[in-house]
Amino acid sequence: MNGSEEAVQATNEDANECKRCAVELRYWSDEFLQYFVRRCDRKAPEINRGYYARYKAISTLVDQFIKITGKKGQIINLGSGFDTTFWRLKSNNIKVKRFVDLDFKVVTSRKSFIIYHNKLLKDLVGGTIRVTSTDLHSEDYHLVGADMSKLDEVKAKLLDCDLDLSAPTLFIAECVLVYVDCEASHGLLSWLAQKFNQACFVNYEQINMEDSFGTIMMKNLRERGCLLAGVPACKNLETQRNRFIISNWDGSNAWDMMEVYSSIPLGERQKVEKLEFLDEHVLLAQLFQQSR
Repeated sequence: MNGSEEAVQATNEDANECKRCAVELRYWSDEFLQYFVRRCDRKAPEINRGYYARYKAISTLVDQFIKITGKKGQIINLGSGFDTTFWRLKSNNIKVKRFVDLDFKVVTSRKSFIIYHNKLLKDLVGGTIRVTSTDLHSEDYHLVGADMSKLDEVKAKLLDCDLDLSAPTLFIAECVLVYVDCEASHGLLSWLAQKFNQACFVNYEQINMEDSFGTIMMKNLRERGCLLAGVPACKNLETQRNRFIISNWDGSNAWDMMEVYSSIPLGERQKVEKLEFLDEHVLLAQLFQQSR
């Protein structure tokens, strides 16, 4: 594993620590994250609110997908890290046809170990579980290790998950494609569009990376060894939309997180905004305008 891969994987740790902090402050409920992520120092209010908006956006779209497709749908979480969506659904008696978490092998090997040795997590996976050094397979949940920049590797791992290529399938990627070379991500997106007959893709990622705030963000990440190979597609909303159009997806829409946050029902926003005093409203707006 090279230094760049290690740096990218470290962003998984950072993101999950931020999520756990927000959960402990009751921005949202996640009883399973504690098994994957250690306690961490308290984060700034704007960070917590930003992660709440991110969680709310993704979970709302997941729930809408399931409402439409029911048990026929499949969910494939690319660069999933220690995401707990599968357990959130199962604990609420919501079952999809297949649920796949995919990430670097070093991440999936850790996640697999935690799942297999935790009774609550393992029982919710249920049934017969097959485990390798990096992967875990059950009837409806699959955890597989692959490098997203290597299409053949991703293909092989996904096709090993007994997926129904004709079933409605939701792909999720949270801050993933920005670390993948644009040519490689184009190849991946094109293959997914061609291979899965009824697919949609939810992509949470940076935008406006060429403004002053984005430049500082890139500088900080690069100093940590993250090369941001996919940043040309993160210039603005239009480049993000276009990456899907040129990869043969039928259509593409994009919104910045300020728009997304504003769309959350007022009562929910007011409840969240009472959790912590926030005096850095300008900084929060800048954070929201850097992601979509």
